[in-house]
Amino acid sequence: MKSLKILLLILLLQAKIFSQESPKREMRAAWISTVDNIDWPSKPGLSDKQMKSEMITILDNLRSNNLNTVIFQIRPTADAYYKSTKEPASHWITGIQGVAPGFDPLQMMIDEAGKRGMNVHVWLNPYRVQKDTTKEVLAKTHLYFKKPELFLTYGKSRYFNPGYQETRDFVSSVVGEIVRNYDIQAVHMDDYFYPYKITGEEFPDQKAFAKEPRQFKDKDDWRRDNVDLIIKQIRDTIIANKPEVEFGISPFGVWRNIAKDSEGSNTVAGATNYDDLYANILKWQKENWIDYVTPQLYWHIGFDRANFEVLAKWWAAHKYGANVYIGHGDYKISNTAKEPEWRSPDQIVKQIEMIRTMPLLDGSMHFTANTFLKKGDTLRKPLLQKQYKYLALTPEANRITRIKPLPPTNALITKKGGKAMLTWIAGANDKKFVIYRFPKGKITDFSNAEHMYYVTTATKFEAESSDFENYIFAVSALSQTQTESSPVQLITK
Repeated sequence: MKSLKILLLILLLQAKIFSQESPKREMRAAWISTVDNIDWPSKPGLSDKQMKSEMITILDNLRSNNLNTVIFQIRPTADAYYKSTKEPASHWITGIQGVAPGFDPLQMMIDEAGKRGMNVHVWLNPYRVQKDTTKEVLAKTHLYFKKPELFLTYGKSRYFNPGYQETRDFVSSVVGEIVRNYDIQAVHMDDYFYPYKITGEEFPDQKAFAKEPRQFKDKDDWRRDNVDLIIKQIRDTIIANKPEVEFGISPFGVWRNIAKDSEGSNTVAGATNYDDLYANILKWQKENWIDYVTPQLYWHIGFDRANFEVLAKWWAAHKYGANVYIGHGDYKISNTAKEPEWRSPDQIVKQIEMIRTMPLLDGSMHFTANTFLKKGDTLRKPLLQKQYKYLALTPEANRITRIKPLPPTNALITKKGGKAMLTWIAGANDKKFVIYRFPKGKITDFSNAEHMYYVTTATKFEAESSDFENYIFAVSALSQTQTESSPVQLITK
């Protein structure tokens, strides 16, 4: 009896270790930055063929690294990487704002990411309109020329004035149009709400404060309320159009330092969300206004002013029912990095290992997509050898009502020559399909990530027929909310 208990304990321990190393569900995302052509396209004015080729290269690379989500920046400066009736096409695409390419970048991203089993989160900046006002880039059709009173300049950049209800109405209408017209997984915003402060320069919103104070006496509280209001309005807009679409925020990694607030983290960050960007993230989580939060923890483990481990634990403890993903600073990896911790990909590997020991954290987002291309095998090998060895499905959002998919039907394998075609018919609410592979005669554990073979939006999959000599296959469906159906075995025709 004693030996049986020991055996069971060993098996449970092994299962726990395996679940940490290869969870079936885990966010594995990469940001695809378009501002300043960081990731896509590589420069303005490329041909449609070149831009499409670059997008495919990025997606193929991310898929080969077993990532499951892209966060595509489609509105970096009140412009559009999609078909918009409200704002002009971005000048970072064709070189001229208002001149669109011959295809819809967002629709192509959705289609091509879906084929590779990846979800698409659309990344918008709420207030930024022009990064550098010394350059003439705004199209004459831009709202700035129709309603200049809604805008202001701070430093070299132009912004919507956060203090006006008309600003909130317009930005919410932009979100509504995107949600209605595109089959996206989530709307995503990063840390840029009020801009990072410029020493010695006050943000010029006194006129708006005087005009629409809403009973506030303290301007900082009023500014935080401005951001609260737009977050709540965007949340309501999403729910009114497609309640199954998630709303996520990726804030700066520190909410408040403990010196300012007993609820804050044990950090001494030079800027914080609450005090400098006027973004009260914890309130949005507590009020159920957002579905997930991805703090940008772009510091190494042990960094004295903002320790990755301290902050990961802090955000896990302040979950409030939202999904929590960790933002990693992969871009910092360099042989010549000033901090020795970033001179190899070991830092990212250790960070992923660390957050997997924290059950309240739900995965990772990596900045940025091109890091996986530029770092090549330096980053690829350590991740694929262990952390990302197997596929993973994205987590279900805690605050979204589940949509139940029906299992696929008529699941068949047809062999011809050296190829085998897997086909099936989609059921109601089926958005993606998970193909499982098991040793022949042994359909065992569908919760084991090792058995996941491929994920796709297609209802067919071609493989080498030799794959089917030693394996049997099954397929399940995923709904918009990432809810999985029961699997069905594929039968050889």
